[in-house]
Amino acid sequence: MTVESVDHRPFGQISPALLEDWLRERYFTLPVDISSSGVQNYSLGQLRDILGITMRDLDRVEFRDSPSVGCLPLREVIAERFGEGRAETVMVTHGSTEALFLALAAIISPGDEIVVLQPVYHSLYSIAETLGARLRVWRLDPEDGFTPDLDRFRDLLNERTRAVLVNFPHNPTGATLSAAAYEEFLALIARRGCYLLWDGAFTELVYDGPPLPDPRERLERAVSVGTLSKAYGLPGLRVGWCLAPTELLTTMIKVRDYVSICTSPLAEFLATAVLRDGDRVVGRRLRQAAVNREILCAWALDNQEHIELPLPHGGVSAFPAVRGVADVREICGDLEARGVLIVPGFCFGYPDRMRIGFGGPTDVLNAGLLAISQVVRGTADGED
Repeated sequence: MTVESVDHRPFGQISPALLEDWLRERYFTLPVDISSSGVQNYSLGQLRDILGITMRDLDRVEFRDSPSVGCLPLREVIAERFGEGRAETVMVTHGSTEALFLALAAIISPGDEIVVLQPVYHSLYSIAETLGARLRVWRLDPEDGFTPDLDRFRDLLNERTRAVLVNFPHNPTGATLSAAAYEEFLALIARRGCYLLWDGAFTELVYDGPPLPDPRERLERAVSVGTLSKAYGLPGLRVGWCLAPTELLTTMIKVRDYVSICTSPLAEFLATAVLRDGDRVVGRRLRQAAVNREILCAWALDNQEHIELPLPHGGVSAFPAVRGVADVREICGDLEARGVLIVPGFCFGYPDRMRIGFGGPTDVLNAGLLAISQVVRGTADGED
């Protein structure tokens, strides 16, 4: 159990996003990218072919401002696919990051206690920290394959807990909750009456069973966020959403008036078409990711002398360790020289690990894994 001290400071002094700093230039220059936590990207032409969108459809889009919560057709389809069918509980946002920012700004006051995961994507702790929250850290143990331990979680909850902020399936490890553990997790939160902020970016990317249901089916004070960036292969659309109590949305709109005002009508049009036929868009990429996960696991088995890989149960990222290496940054540098991009684990607080994305093209994954094998074998054998 860890309690971080309160450090309320101006947002200009927010902690650096180490992952974004690492990717900022490399992402656009290295040809073999196995760093991503999302599936292979779609092009506009591919979307038009899959969904039957015509140029006449696109020509009808008018570039006026959208409503503060997003256009009604998109909110309706989000509510039907992910929520309770009530569009009034939905807000369309610029990716899930804006949804998290607005929700946290609406919920948190300095000194509030917030339960957060470790390791985790930076938006799932740094925003709350900068708002002055006291962070109680739920650590996922690599010795247990990063499986969420509910006994540890239970010990972090108390009468001062304002919110729990998690994402399952988890980035970067691919860990998730079993159906039974999920029920127990929700029951623990319900007893405390605190908010649950549920990052469901990877909800639909699961391999061993059905997706976990949205927590708003069970918890009145749940806020669930989603995005087209991960499972849908559309990060460039910058479309996300949240489902939240209507009174909370009112406060989020007030904050949004100072940040982004509204979302793009063109992005909303495309997002509406995607989510109306979401199974087709996600299904293609999920099947590809399942094949790639098998390739990744076979590769780890072939290289088990050097690689220790917890099985990712969801998402399209894995978080292996390199045996005998305390910090993989030098390995990442060697891979960069070969044109291969991965994410060093220091970006998530685990310098001996690396994040490998397996949601992209299979040939790119194979090329990247081959390069890692060559580099780690050379490192382990003491070669230059």
